[in-house]
Formats: sequence, C-alpha cells, structure tokens
Amino acid sequence: MRNHAPFIGMHKTELDTPALLIDLDKMEANIQTMANYFTNISVGLRPHVKTHKTPIIAHKQIAAGAIGVTCAKLGEAEAVIHAGIRDVLIANQVVGTQKVARLINLAKHAEIMVAVDNPQNVQAISEAASTKGVSVRILVEVNIGMNRCGVEPGQPTLALAQHILQSPNLKFEGLMGYEGHTVSKPDLAERDTATREAVQRLVDAKHYLEKHGVEVAIMSGGGTGTFNITGSIPEMTEVQAGSYIFMDSTYHNVEGVGEQFGCALSVLATVVSRPQPNRIVVDTGLKVLAKEFGIPQPTGVAGLEMTGLSEEHGKIEADTNVTLTPGDKLEILPTHCCTTVNLHDRYYGIRNGIVESVWDIAARGKAQ
Repeated sequence: MRNHAPFIGMHKTELDTPALLIDLDKMEANIQTMANYFTNISVGLRPHVKTHKTPIIAHKQIAAGAIGVTCAKLGEAEAVIHAGIRDVLIANQVVGTQKVARLINLAKHAEIMVAVDNPQNVQAISEAASTKGVSVRILVEVNIGMNRCGVEPGQPTLALAQHILQSPNLKFEGLMGYEGHTVSKPDLAERDTATREAVQRLVDAKHYLEKHGVEVAIMSGGGTGTFNITGSIPEMTEVQAGSYIFMDSTYHNVEGVGEQFGCALSVLATVVSRPQPNRIVVDTGLKVLAKEFGIPQPTGVAGLEMTGLSEEHGKIEADTNVTLTPGDKLEILPTHCCTTVNLHDRYYGIRNGIVESVWDIAARGKAQ
C-alpha cells in the first residue's frame, strides 16, 4: 500500500494527474439527504457498494442509518466484510464451485444474503453450507422487466421459494427485483409510471407466495433514480440505491433526483497540449474515464466541450478566449460514476480545496 501521508494538506491542484477526487462536503450531504428520506418511512436503505467500492464510505452510510450494504460481486463482499461490515446482500447469482465455496466461507464471518434464480444453484449452495455447518440467507430474484436475471412472477417464483424452504442450511428471506430499465428515465412522471409498473410484478409475486403459505419477509429493489418511488411502495422493505453517494452528470439530469444530490466526484486532469487555439488535449482518456453514458465534460471552466476520448487523451474544443495552457489543471465530471471509480486505485478526499484524506479503493477490479 502506498504511503498516502505526503498528500495530506496539499491543494488539489498540486496532485499529479489523472486523480480521482471526492468533494467530501458534497458526499457527506448526499449521505445525509438519503438517510433523512429513509428516517421518515418504514423502508430501510441498503446502499450499493458497487458505486464506491470502499469500506470507509460504507461505514459512513451505515453510521447514518443504513441497515447494511448491497454488493454486486463476491470480491466486493469480501472487501467490506473484512473491514467489519456484517449485514451484506450480494444482489447477484453466485454460481460455480469456487464462488460457492467463497460465499460459504463468508457466512462464517457475516450475515450474508444472496440472490438466486435457479434450483441447481440453490442445491449447490445448500450442500456447501451443510458441509461447512453454516446458514445462508436467500432472496429469489424476480424478473420485473429488465429481462436480465430472475425468475418470472407467479408459479416459477413459488416453485423456487419452496425448493429453498426444503433445502438444508438455507433460509428463505424473500424477493428481490431491479427496475434498472427505469432508473435513469429523465422525466419524473414517465419514470414513476414505469417504475410502479415494474415493481408491481414483484409485489404480485409476494402476494402469490403468501397466498400459497410462503412468508415473504424481505422485498428488496430500487436504485438512485427510483429510491423515492420504490421506497414509497408499501410492500417494499429495502432499497439498494448506490450512485447517490457521488452522482454523475447522467443522474444529475434525472428529474426529482438531480436536484437533491450534489455531484461529488470528479477526475482531475492536466492540459498536456494546446495545438490549436480552439483545441485542448488533457491526460484523461478511456483508461480513467468511462463513456458508456456519454462523453464526460469539464466542470468549473466555461467555454469547453470534451468531444472525444482515446486511450490516454481527452480532446476538448475550446473558445479562443479560454486561457488554459499546458500544465494547467481542470476537473472532469463523469457521466457514469460507478464504472469510472473502477478505473482508479484511490480517492483523494477534498475539503475546501485541500486534500483531507486518501482512501484506497479496496474493491477496485473485484469482478470475481
């Protein structure tokens, strides 16, 4: 681990680039804003680690009232459990002998919960848990319209739940669904309608199970774009919002969400060339900035538009009155915070322009 002490107290513009920055005041405000919403309702917040991938931030979310955390991958779960977090949902299928063994080992050290949508996977987890003498909590993932993973509502969900109930060393907890196809719809009314339609499939699945004598204790779903829609549905018990911690320019344009949370994440860049008065080149390319939601844009300086990214360079069209020259620094606002974070090794926590903390991104690259 690199010694981070020399960076503390630097002005952010003294940092070498590319550098991933957190505006700590904005991040802390985002944590509190989301916590305040869940304080006033019966639904719990289970924030997604896949956005920040960093135990200290997860601990801050729990300290503000989160009931636990959500992870996308086993590697993320291992990172936060090793850092002392106990209540962890892996909102994904854990399949294969090696991964199931890792899951079962985690159950020795935490209250681990995992999503399933396949009876063979249920059997594999049950057998491994029985051999190890541990119990694993299970959610059935239901397809609520994203058409990714998940069983269909109705009889398929019931059959899988009954299989879990009959499997040794497993505890059926409830259902999970993700309305990922609705979370980033910019228009609030359109997003509200689409989200309620999607989540109703999960609600219907719950009622179907209960009609057949299967208790559903947990109803998990939601994201940053739908936290206050999914969170308002009486049958839901927890929401898995993640991106709110940092936001990005995509979510910032989502009506009803972007107004509540500040963009706390940026990538510090250095101007490396200005070959023409209207063209600036910076040292932030595809290896440090994700662009699947669009090309990221400079922030804090008027008259700039990033028009392209190659591996190591970002190309910016500039008004001729912009005075930036090689060696100057500027910040780039990501269009997707989650995948941008995964391209970096550490954060520089900034308060009032000064580096206050440096945090290694413990789960960076933990795709297994």
